[in-house]
Amino acid sequence: MLKVKDIASVIEEFAPICLQESYDNTGLQVGDPEMPVSAILLCLDVTEEVLEEARRRQCNLIVSHHPLLFAGLKRVTGSTPTEKIVIEALRDNIAIYASHTNLDSATEGVSFEIAHTLKMSNLKVLCPNPVNPDTGLGVVGDITPTPKLEFLRKVKDLFNVSHLRYSAQSRQIVIRKVALCGGSGASMIKDAIAAGADAMLTGDLKYHDFTSYGYKILLADIGHYESELCARKILSRIIREAYPDCVIYFSESESNPVAYIS
Repeated sequence: MLKVKDIASVIEEFAPICLQESYDNTGLQVGDPEMPVSAILLCLDVTEEVLEEARRRQCNLIVSHHPLLFAGLKRVTGSTPTEKIVIEALRDNIAIYASHTNLDSATEGVSFEIAHTLKMSNLKVLCPNPVNPDTGLGVVGDITPTPKLEFLRKVKDLFNVSHLRYSAQSRQIVIRKVALCGGSGASMIKDAIAAGADAMLTGDLKYHDFTSYGYKILLADIGHYESELCARKILSRIIREAYPDCVIYFSESESNPVAYIS
């Protein structure tokens, strides 16, 4: 019978835990690795709504991109949403597993998935891992030459971005080479410029990122949530290729925690 540890194993074969960043907490967060798996719920973030959905759909394993537990808990009293989720998941025998920055750094990980959505070619890792240069954060590659505003509109539509922020002072007219990073990739802007990219797509850009670098490269903030939602698709593909009969659902209860007023 398929167990939690079997699901963890195939994910970690694709995205080894050694690839995670030093601050991260990838892996099994809650539950027994020996527990048989009935069905899996995939999500970006584990929330109380996602946990309730897992109960409703009779999923006893939640696989998320963002870890529920980033730092150690000093107490579990139910006084915070995270503590409540831990208590209820243990009570209901629902295991919680996360694959985060290791999935970002894996070959064909999150940034590669974004690049494929944009139909980019000649892909290379933007910030290669010094030990294994085939892995690392971010991707850079070529696209069919596209006028800047047409490129931005395409990005907005493809990733369902409500409000696309971009550097107004950018001098690029046609976009031919793109760098990107799922999640928060502002630290890689200099790498994108050094790689000769015309544009850099990522989430969580700050005002001073635009003022400091926007005249050198087209910066586009597509949102953290929007840029990483594809992680669910990658995780589903990993699990289904190993276990075709496994029951997998994409969460329907999670939503972008950032809202906008038009």
